[in-house]
Amino acid sequence: MPYKSSRILIIDDDEDDFIITSEYIRSIPGNSFTIEWCKNYNTGLKHLQNSDYDLYFVDYLLGAKSGVDFLKEAARLKIEDPIVLLTGKGNYDVDLQAMKLGAVDYLVKTDLTVEKLERSIRYALEHAATLKALRANERKYRSIFEKSKDVVFVTNFALDFKDVNDAVQNLLGYTREEVLKMNLCDFIGKEQHKKILQHALLLGSELNDWEVTLTSKNGEHKQCILTVTLEESDKDEGYLQGIIHDITNLKKDEAVKLQVEKLAAAGRLVRTIAHEVRNPLNNITLSVEQMHEFIQDEQLQLYMNIIQRNGKRISDLITELLNTSGPAENVLHKQTLQNIVDDVIAASIDRLTLKHIKLKLAYPDTTIEILADKEKLKLALLNIVTNAIEAMEEQKGILNISLHQNHNNAVLTINDNGCGISEENISRLFEPFFTQKRNGVGLGLTFTLNILQAHRAKIEVASKPDNGTTFTIVFPLAINE
Repeated sequence: MPYKSSRILIIDDDEDDFIITSEYIRSIPGNSFTIEWCKNYNTGLKHLQNSDYDLYFVDYLLGAKSGVDFLKEAARLKIEDPIVLLTGKGNYDVDLQAMKLGAVDYLVKTDLTVEKLERSIRYALEHAATLKALRANERKYRSIFEKSKDVVFVTNFALDFKDVNDAVQNLLGYTREEVLKMNLCDFIGKEQHKKILQHALLLGSELNDWEVTLTSKNGEHKQCILTVTLEESDKDEGYLQGIIHDITNLKKDEAVKLQVEKLAAAGRLVRTIAHEVRNPLNNITLSVEQMHEFIQDEQLQLYMNIIQRNGKRISDLITELLNTSGPAENVLHKQTLQNIVDDVIAASIDRLTLKHIKLKLAYPDTTIEILADKEKLKLALLNIVTNAIEAMEEQKGILNISLHQNHNNAVLTINDNGCGISEENISRLFEPFFTQKRNGVGLGLTFTLNILQAHRAKIEVASKPDNGTTFTIVFPLAINE
C-alpha cells in the first residue's frame, strides 16, 4: 500500500528508544519506510516546518522542551502534517491534551508492538490525507466564496447574517463587519417583499431567482436577483444560505432599450398618420386658397381665414411630430458641459425669478468636456428644467442642479421638490402625446429623449408623488472619443 513507502522521522533524545521504535516499524510486513532519527527539538521543528517527512513520532520528553510543546508550536504554525506522541508511561491527562492539540495518536513506549505501530502509522497517514483533502476543498470553496462578485451569505432562520463575503460592500456599501450585525430584511425596502420572504421561509420553501429591490447604505435602490436555500447542519440547527446577484445595470439597459423601441414604434406610427393626414390637408389648404379669389363676402372670408389658420396649425403640428419621431441630426463638437448648463439656467432665470424658486448649483473644480450639438442639447435640457420649474410651488420650490465626473462619464443631475410623478407614469414619460399638463401636447420630453440618444447619453428618472423628481443624465466624456 502507498503508506508503506512513507518517510518517517523519530524525534527522541534517547538513541536506544529510537532503535527500538525503528525496529518495530521495520518489522511491519511489506514495508519500505524511510526512517530517520532526530534528537534535537529545534532541528525536528525545522523538519516539520519544511514538511521534510510524511509522519513524525515525537517523544514526550525532549530535554527543556516536551512533545506537548512541539504540538503547540505545530498548531501555532498551522502545520497539518501528522504527529504521533510517544511517552514512557501512560497518562490520561497528557493523552487528552495531545489529542486536543492535534496529535493523531498517543502511544506508550512500553506497550509498543508491531501491530500497534502498523495500525497507528496507517491511521495517521490516512487521517492526514483525508484532512489535507478536506482543507484543500475548504480553501477552494472559501476562495470561491470570498472572490465571488455576487454577494454570498449565510443567515439563521431569523435572517440574521452569520457570514457574508466582501462583495456586499461593492453592492450595498456596508462593510462585512457592519452586515454581520444586521438582518437581511434591513436591506429590503418594500414591506410586501419582506412579508413574501418571511412567509416563504415560514412554510419551509426556498426562493429561486426572486427579483427584489435592495437599498444601499447611501439610499440607492439596487435591482437584484435573490436566491435563498435551506440547509441542514451537523448539529441539526439548520441555516439559510443565499446569493444576491446585481441586475441594476441590466435593468437600466433594458429600460433604455425599451425606450428606444417605443420611440421607434411611435415614430413609425406618427410617420404613417402624418402621411395620411398631410395629403388631404394639402388639398384643403389649396382649395381654400383658390376659394379666396372668388369669395368676396367678409363673413365667409372670416370663416376661410379660420380654416386656413387651423390648417397651418395642423401642418405645423405634423412637422413637429415628424421632427420628434425621427433620430435627431446633430453635429457634435467638443463642448464644455458647464457652459451649456449655464446657458440653460440663463434661459430659465425669468421663470425661476417669477416663481421665487431657489437655485442650488454644484460644479466640480475641473472642466468637463463632452461631444455635443450645443444648441440642440440646450433645448433638450431646457425642457427638463422648465418641467421642473412648473412642477414646483411658488416660493417653496428648490431646484438642485449638480454635475460631476464618474470614471469616463459626466453625470448631470436635475432635482426638484415639486409634485412628483407616480410610478405608473414614469414608464410613459417619454412617449409622444403623454402629458400631465392641462394644455400640454406631450412632445417636449420625446424631443428631449431623441436629442439625448443622439448624444449617446443615458437618462434615468426617479420620482415619488409629492416628493419631487430627479433626472440623472450620463454623458460619455469627450476624452473617450
